[in-house]
Amino acid sequence: MLNIRKTLVLLASLVPMLLLVGCSSEQKSVETIAGSDPLEISQHDSVARRFQESAPQSPTAVESAIELSEKYARLSEEAAELRQQNQQVAARNQQLQTQAAELDSQLRQAQKELAQANDLLIEMRIELNNWKSDILGFRDEMRSAETAQLETLFKILKVPGGQGDTEAAGGRSSGAVGSAAESSSMSYN
Repeated sequence: MLNIRKTLVLLASLVPMLLLVGCSSEQKSVETIAGSDPLEISQHDSVARRFQESAPQSPTAVESAIELSEKYARLSEEAAELRQQNQQVAARNQQLQTQAAELDSQLRQAQKELAQANDLLIEMRIELNNWKSDILGFRDEMRSAETAQLETLFKILKVPGGQGDTEAAGGRSSGAVGSAAESSSMSYN
């Protein structure tokens, strides 16, 4: 049963091929017998060529297989190179991400330390300004205390002598007060 089917399929495929080959050979013989114009012959040839299947001059199966295997080998090499480049890029990317994370933590630490140092500087400046104002206040108090002490000393010196030379004492007292003020300002500056 299978043999009959195979035979029928083979005959069915051979019959149209024989008819096509027979038709083309009959056309040539008819044209030569008819002896028509050369113009008509060329037109018939072009029409016949149009409908005839031209045998493609493609490479054989072996040549195609060799060509495809060469292309496959070339593409495989390119793919391997691209994979290697991709791995290198991924490794470099990972390295840069690790480095960026480390630098980011260092940056945060530096910013924190700078903020603390800035706060400390502000606090120290406030204390320095307070200390300056305290020193200036103490200097003024010391001047006024020295002036009061000199005035008291002058009064003490004036009482036992009774009528002392007030002008000379006044000149000395103001000079003494001035010199005491000068010496105190020099020592605190």
